[in-house]
Amino acid sequence: MNEADLRDDLARWVQDGWLRPLDAAFARFLQEKVPQAPSRAILAATLASHQLGRGHVCLDLAALADDPVFTLAIPLRDAGGLPTPAGAVQGISRQAWLGELDCPDLVGQGEEEEAAPLVLRGHRLYLRRQWDNERAVRQGILTRVRETVPFAPEPVRAILETLFPVGEGDVWQRLACALALRRRFALITGGPGTGKTSTVVRLIALLQALALQGGLPGRGEAPLRIRLAAPTGKAAARLSESIGQSLERLPWEALPQGERIRDSLPRNVSTLHRLLGARAGSRRFRHDEADPLVLDVLVIDEASMVDLEMMAAVLRALPRGAQLVLLGDKDQLASVEAGAVLGGLCRRADEGHYTPETIAWLRETVGAELPEGFAPENGPSDAPVYVDPEGTALDQAIAMLRQSHRFAAESAIGQLAATVNRGDAAAARRVLRGALAGDPDAQGEGDRALAAPVPPASETVALLVPQSQEDEALRRLVCGTKESPAGHALYLRDLHERRPPPEAPPAAWDDWARAVLAAYGGFQVLCAVREGPWGVEEMNRRIAHWLRRAGLLPDEQGWYEGRPVLMTRNSYALGLMNGDVGVTLALPGPEGKAPRLMVAFAAAAGLRWVLPGRLPEVETVFALTVHKSQGSEFGHAVLVLPDVPSPVLTRELVYTGITRARSRFTLVDPSGGAMLEAAIARRVLRSSGLEAPL
Repeated sequence: MNEADLRDDLARWVQDGWLRPLDAAFARFLQEKVPQAPSRAILAATLASHQLGRGHVCLDLAALADDPVFTLAIPLRDAGGLPTPAGAVQGISRQAWLGELDCPDLVGQGEEEEAAPLVLRGHRLYLRRQWDNERAVRQGILTRVRETVPFAPEPVRAILETLFPVGEGDVWQRLACALALRRRFALITGGPGTGKTSTVVRLIALLQALALQGGLPGRGEAPLRIRLAAPTGKAAARLSESIGQSLERLPWEALPQGERIRDSLPRNVSTLHRLLGARAGSRRFRHDEADPLVLDVLVIDEASMVDLEMMAAVLRALPRGAQLVLLGDKDQLASVEAGAVLGGLCRRADEGHYTPETIAWLRETVGAELPEGFAPENGPSDAPVYVDPEGTALDQAIAMLRQSHRFAAESAIGQLAATVNRGDAAAARRVLRGALAGDPDAQGEGDRALAAPVPPASETVALLVPQSQEDEALRRLVCGTKESPAGHALYLRDLHERRPPPEAPPAAWDDWARAVLAAYGGFQVLCAVREGPWGVEEMNRRIAHWLRRAGLLPDEQGWYEGRPVLMTRNSYALGLMNGDVGVTLALPGPEGKAPRLMVAFAAAAGLRWVLPGRLPEVETVFALTVHKSQGSEFGHAVLVLPDVPSPVLTRELVYTGITRARSRFTLVDPSGGAMLEAAIARRVLRSSGLEAPL
């Protein structure tokens, strides 16, 4: 392949949609700046850019050599039989790639003084910026986990026993608090309902209590400066609400200086962008190594949504002695941008890998019997083993909460989520069939037969196999009937039937809006993809059509009463954040005037009314993507899969959709189960150096 051939191929691949215009522009830039670089080296750089667009931090050359189709998610040949990027690199060995990349002006080894735009580390090829970000994360975490903070176990145990009265929390939550104390970095992961927020509230209370008692080395009795943050405005608002509720439930009167501890703990949660000081039109932040954050402890919720670049920015801005605590569900979808930081760090969390030294600390501080697995010699032979004398420093900083307080072990939603996590598609189908039929061994045509009626409200999980886009069972699931409304018809019924009289005071209209918003939050359609007949765009159009046909929505476009909208960008001026959902309502106009439309949002500080004209960046959300639903919960969640394969269909996506449901979950699979099985078989795999042990 010469330079001219590569240029022609790149143009064709962009035209055919195999590469982004940005990828080809990057290649042309490198050809201009490093004209002596081999064409294959330029091609490798182009593919590294392509992988970055797919969420990978680097190009894995070993994986590329073994299976270019899987690695790039591109077939070998296009419709005309010409080679695609995957076809162009087929048969090139890892060693051959390393030889092609032996060009110091183009590829460096990652040293700070190098000017090369690419970095090669082992079999991983990085764009320079992504290598710098990964190194910042790796070094920032290593620095914090390698040093053990000296604590006396007795005061820790006394405070933990106060913060966890008999019957409050579980032993895994206590373990998490004790583990998080010992290092400047801690990661608390767990599924929905395992108590991540309540655990971290007790953790910061424990830290503050120790600080005020003079129990933190080198601080005297000065209180800790604690900050709370989340990647999105929606997640920040939810954490603010949860933190406030959790703080009210703690037994402050039983703690020395309890009132002072409570008053010193934060309740407000910031977005990461706001915390770091985002600069308009720039990827850089005001706070960095030269101007670090002023804090002692930083807690970040929904950490699975934090991409590599943002995590690097956080670690660069942290003071050297500050503690970082991450919360999140390792099994949820990774960040939209490049990197899967939480998933990479938690790859060994299930097994624990705690050293005898760590276990000794836990026995001294937790004040409760440790679960099976911490003393494998005394447990049954098939019990999990969490002990590992060779456990890494990072292993000792990770706590996994394992007891769900939302889903009982025998609940259908809990079982379904567990089977998906295990990658057991057959078991997942049995749970779905069993919930409908009462027969866990039902097979074959039973799926289709049982899918016809709308599952009764008492069911927790259900499978619906629509026969068409206008499937009657699907329509009734979303709208119900005139006699028995369901789905989105419930909030619209409240909208119409509970509307106050025109002369009602403002408080009555606020109460009405809160009721409508609460009813809307009881049901949500989640789509795996944006486009196509089962994508979010078409589902929104179709649901709106069904609701209009039922007389529940006006036959209007644009802004109309009942339209639910999702903020797609933070608006600090309005106090609304990306991900906030509101419902459009008609309020009485001035005397003799027509009603005026306003959008009601449930904000942390109370109900917020906003004129539609002030909300230019919103989208209608009778249905929303699974990605957009992260950090949310719904009484009844309906997950709609496409009818054809898609790269976004993964185990993590299905798990995230299931765990958005509080009490009821319905899977809509037009393929009759084929797409469910395909999704469960595919995991989110993002190439990154964080996969290597820390």
